[in-house]
Amino acid sequence: MKVILHSDVNNFFASVECVTREELKDKPVAVTGNPEKRNGVILAKNDIAKKFGVKTGEVIWQAKQKCPLLICLPPHYNLYEKISKELHDIYLDYTDFVEPLGLDECFLDVTNSLKYLKMTGEEIANEIRTRVKKEFGFTVSVGVSFSKIFAKLASDMKKPDATTVIPKEKFKEITYKLPLNSIVGIGGKLEKKFENMNILTIGDFVNLDESIIKAIMGKTGLELQAKLKGELVEPVACYYNLAPPKSIGNGTTTLRDIERREEVEKTVALLCEKIAMRMTRGKFEARTIAVTIKTNEFEKFRHAKTISPIKSYEKIFESAMELVDSFWNYDKKIRAIRVRVSSLNKVEEYRQLSMFDDEKIKLTECVEEIKAKYGEDKIFIASTKNDFLNYDKFNS
Repeated sequence: MKVILHSDVNNFFASVECVTREELKDKPVAVTGNPEKRNGVILAKNDIAKKFGVKTGEVIWQAKQKCPLLICLPPHYNLYEKISKELHDIYLDYTDFVEPLGLDECFLDVTNSLKYLKMTGEEIANEIRTRVKKEFGFTVSVGVSFSKIFAKLASDMKKPDATTVIPKEKFKEITYKLPLNSIVGIGGKLEKKFENMNILTIGDFVNLDESIIKAIMGKTGLELQAKLKGELVEPVACYYNLAPPKSIGNGTTTLRDIERREEVEKTVALLCEKIAMRMTRGKFEARTIAVTIKTNEFEKFRHAKTISPIKSYEKIFESAMELVDSFWNYDKKIRAIRVRVSSLNKVEEYRQLSMFDDEKIKLTECVEEIKAKYGEDKIFIASTKNDFLNYDKFNS
């Protein structure tokens, strides 16, 4: 039988901000979009803010009505990614089978580690919690079970800083009485549909006729039902064999509608800078670039083209603007822009680069290090500093 752990950092973004800035100790903190921006919402909050009723996803002004002293901070994604990788290093001390789920969550298959570590899954979970608290200053909640879906359910059942075990022999007794929305994959619309059918708990869903689930959710629903019956146990991927991303993209909603080429160029420059950072970090090059433009009337225009392999900021920006100029007439007001590169390939360390490309990549790496240490707003391309640009990062 498998022993799977799910480790989830409590309030990750806000926790990182609080442990890296002494002045935030014992204060209500939220990581947010800027209040002046259209997408000014709560992205994450610490436990102190949570006690005031502050919720992820609500508008900042609503949160401040509940908690007038709430400290709102911009996100520092490079820092979060750096700490996420350092957390992975802790998990890899226990097993190679570590599968990240976003920046703050990981599955671990410790089945083959129990014997040589001479520990149970619960003991490993407790040790991980202790190490994270000691080495990082924030906490994780860990679920232990025989499958990924029940390990994640377990980690959600008790927070913060807790270990919860759902043994195979008791999984029905423990989980089937939980609300249906406890499961990842059952969102608001699906929950409402099932609620109208009086399907309110996980147990209700499991006992539902397969034909009904298939009609509502298709094959995905049947797989979910099989997982919840304990019949389908997904493997945890080996950390060193994880598939690379299919694409890297960034988009932004501008603070005000833009139209002139200069404004578009500055926005694209900001997006390409962030894409270049991620490509450098992952040692990728791209062969396809796409740009999507959304007007203030919510018309969407997307164009893509195949290109020679690129990875430096300059080449990404140049290719993106060439593409924009090929299809956009700068005659409509723009609300949002998105740039995406795809057809990614890993670049081997020993690949020969030209003297100039090598220097550009070194510069990108240096800038990334500065941003990770001091924040994304501490160094930037001068031309992108403008009052219509949205500095909140959006990745996919």
